[in-house]
Amino acid sequence: MSTKEAYANFIEQSLSWHQLQQLQMTAWADPASPSPCQQQWLAEEQVSWLPVAQQPAADFSNVEHALEMSLHQDIKDYYSSFYGANLAAEHPRGKLALLMPWNSADIARLQENIIGHILMKRRLKQRETVFFAVTDDENILLSVLNSSGEVYLEHVGKEVEQKVAASLAEFLLHLKPLAYSPLFD
Repeated sequence: MSTKEAYANFIEQSLSWHQLQQLQMTAWADPASPSPCQQQWLAEEQVSWLPVAQQPAADFSNVEHALEMSLHQDIKDYYSSFYGANLAAEHPRGKLALLMPWNSADIARLQENIIGHILMKRRLKQRETVFFAVTDDENILLSVLNSSGEVYLEHVGKEVEQKVAASLAEFLLHLKPLAYSPLFD
């Protein structure tokens, strides 16, 4: 199964789970920065949202050009699939929130953060990774090792050591939906 298929599958599972639990997906939002995934305003700065397919899909050629490298296809497929807020999940190794771009401006910020992250990894003489999720420990990310596509727990500023899955698709297939928690903000 491809990363795009595994991600879409998890999105569907999460939507069904939220509906079954009678939970609404909510996020804090800035009225000046709307998202295609917004459904309705619930309070002054809070909206309900649902993941929506990116139209058009995000393009990462600018990042690849700036870094003079190719990003692993899984990371490009992941970040160019959906708009949304962070999507909570549980993996056998623990709780996490999948990072999702909110809108096209957020994609630009994400791309700048990816460039900064890879430049930091290069300065530290570590293997290049691209983050895709946060954990309830602010010092631990989940990242794709760019050279292989393997998923690792990444302690900020350190070389990746703890492999979690052979691919992003495999990782996504082991997720279970959760309700979002402010721990991931």
